Amino acid sequence: MITVAEALDQLFALAQPTGVEEVPLLQAYGRVLARDVASTRDQPPFAASAMDGYAVAQAAPGDVLCVIGESAAGHRFDGAVGPGEAVRIFTGAPVPPGATRVVIQEDVTRTADQITIGERLDESDNIRPAGNDFQAGSQISAPRVLTPNDIALLASMNIAKVPVARRPVVALISTGDELVMPGEAPGPDQIIASNTMGLHALLRELGAEPRLLPIARDNAASLKTVLALIDDADLVITIGGASVGDHDLVAPVAEELGMQRAFYKVAMRPGKPLMSGRLDRAMMIGLPGNPVSAMVCGHVFVAPVVRAMLGLGAAPAGRKTAPLAAPLPPNGPREHYMRAVLTSDGLRAFDRQDSSLLSVLGAANALVVRPVRDPARNAGDTVQFIPL
Repeated sequence: MITVAEALDQLFALAQPTGVEEVPLLQAYGRVLARDVASTRDQPPFAASAMDGYAVAQAAPGDVLCVIGESAAGHRFDGAVGPGEAVRIFTGAPVPPGATRVVIQEDVTRTADQITIGERLDESDNIRPAGNDFQAGSQISAPRVLTPNDIALLASMNIAKVPVARRPVVALISTGDELVMPGEAPGPDQIIASNTMGLHALLRELGAEPRLLPIARDNAASLKTVLALIDDADLVITIGGASVGDHDLVAPVAEELGMQRAFYKVAMRPGKPLMSGRLDRAMMIGLPGNPVSAMVCGHVFVAPVVRAMLGLGAAPAGRKTAPLAAPLPPNGPREHYMRAVLTSDGLRAFDRQDSSLLSVLGAANALVVRPVRDPARNAGDTVQFIPL
């Protein structure tokens, strides 16, 4: 068995970047920016008014100025402002040449085409200089997952098409005679295939393109038939059949098809029977069949691999620290990922940690990470956890 850290190193060595594609700006939200992009213009592209008021060359309390025109957003005043003159101006409108400030409308009294500056004149010039936000050539740096704020910024930079990392195509294959799809009527010895559903959702959340393939039955012919459907997948994930039982066929069948196995078995719980390798052009990860084991391995291994493929760096799942709300017994020889709930009182691991209990995983919002041979912990001790 290898450690979780060693397994991640080998997985990262297998993971290959997916490449770059350009997508329309409206389709770029949530995608990973693959290359730095630069603005094509200044923002604002002209000196703009920050307030509604009057653009003037100079002003002092009591001054009387003649209003000579108007500047509105999208409709500039075609002329200049000189001494004794003012231009009615609105927020966002271009400031005419000659103007050094905008006097807000609350600080003036207007009568016909004349304004009188009030006694309590605002000290601000109320002008946003050209390029005050950003200039032509200003960059948004890659890699980054594009947020709604980023999309707004890209739009203002006049970027219509965005270079993003291609979504990794991930083929999901459940194995086992005991499985039926949700909505089907299971036989007396069958259960519902839940792992692929949870992993499908996780992969979509990560920015991958998951594809659900048919369930492979517990015979070599069925598994070969399903593996033949992986098509252009960048990553193949099998669930179940990765152990050493009589019906665990994934490793021998995949190796018969040319898989170069990188490792098998990781010193962790849940999730010990984990394997990986490369099958033709696709990376392959074999997850254990127990529902919680598969999902925990999804968070610990699959998620970092997908992020690496997207160009977000080769790094383990992010961890945080928090105090324990209740004591924990000493840990054994495998790294333990304990389902837990984080509240204002701290982290509380569930009493039941069986790898088949999806109800416990569903109630959890954290995985407490227990190192190998971690001693007993008291309430109040600080531990690491992976947020769920």
